[in-house]
Amino acid sequence: MLIPHPSLKRRRFTNYYFDPMEAQAKLAAAKEKFGREIRVFETSPPSSSRTEESNKEETDDFYEFTAEDYYRLLATKKEDKFLKTRKIREAEEAARRSKITKVTIRFRFPDNHTLEAIFHPSETIQRLVDLLQKVITRPDLPFYIYTTPPKKQVKDMSQDFFSAGFVPGAILYFSYDIPKGDDTVEVSSGPFLQEEIMSLKGLESIVEHQEPVQSVPESVTTQAPTPVVEERKPTEKKPAKPKWLKL
Repeated sequence: MLIPHPSLKRRRFTNYYFDPMEAQAKLAAAKEKFGREIRVFETSPPSSSRTEESNKEETDDFYEFTAEDYYRLLATKKEDKFLKTRKIREAEEAARRSKITKVTIRFRFPDNHTLEAIFHPSETIQRLVDLLQKVITRPDLPFYIYTTPPKKQVKDMSQDFFSAGFVPGAILYFSYDIPKGDDTVEVSSGPFLQEEIMSLKGLESIVEHQEPVQSVPESVTTQAPTPVVEERKPTEKKPAKPKWLKL
């Protein structure tokens, strides 16, 4: 029988108002503690209409080989003549890897909360597990991560993110690896993340939406230019002729 963990008691997280600077400082402190950027947000569950669409089977006409498929296949065969050599492919792959410096991994939990973390492509999958053990409420219980669809459990912890196909990012799902029963209802219903991690929820959006501080331009007192007074030259008067003088 599983003993209920104290941290599994229902907690009501109140969204306190965070100043953008305070939110940024809290995220920076989490990055320093866990050695990587992390953030928490809530995702909405998939709608029933989407589930019905995914479960709907295609008709036989969907799989019928059409003329368009034939020409597409013919064009692909022509491209096969110009296949690249192995060395060229390896060189291009090495160049592509050198350009990618970070991988964004999102862990989705059954209670619709998502933990996002940044990793380096050369890190191994074991680093994912190490991070989860630091942030979940019950690290004492066995758990596993998987991808879907189709559901595929991630088992090889020694491979890097390139080998696992998680570059430039991936969505992984979390589940406790315990037998189903009445004793596991409380564990499987959550919460799954520690209260300290849940306090980071929504802080990223506060930092992103903060308005840039506009600096007030200093008032510059400009001295008005002194008016230039044009000097007027005295007009030369022509000597007046006397009235009695007749030419």
